[in-house]
Amino acid sequence: MTDPLENREIWVVWGGIFRDTSFQELEPGTEELLGPFHSAQAAEKAWLERMRRMVDIASHRLFVLRAMPAPRVP
Repeated sequence: MTDPLENREIWVVWGGIFRDTSFQELEPGTEELLGPFHSAQAAEKAWLERMRRMVDIASHRLFVLRAMPAPRVP
C-alpha cells in the first residue's frame, strides 16, 4: 500500500502562551495548532495573522513547523 504523504510536506503553526519568556513550557489549555497547510507561505500568512492579534501578550509565541512523513520501517 502506498503512503499518500510520501514525498510531500505539510506545514503547521503551533504554539500558545508560555509560562515565561524562556518559552520552555506552555500554560495548560493555551496550546494552538493551525493547519495543515500545503506551503510554507500559507502557513506563514496564518502565523502572521494570528500573531498580530496576540501582539500584546509577551509570552505568546507561535512557530511554523514543517511536517514530513516518518520513514517507513521495513
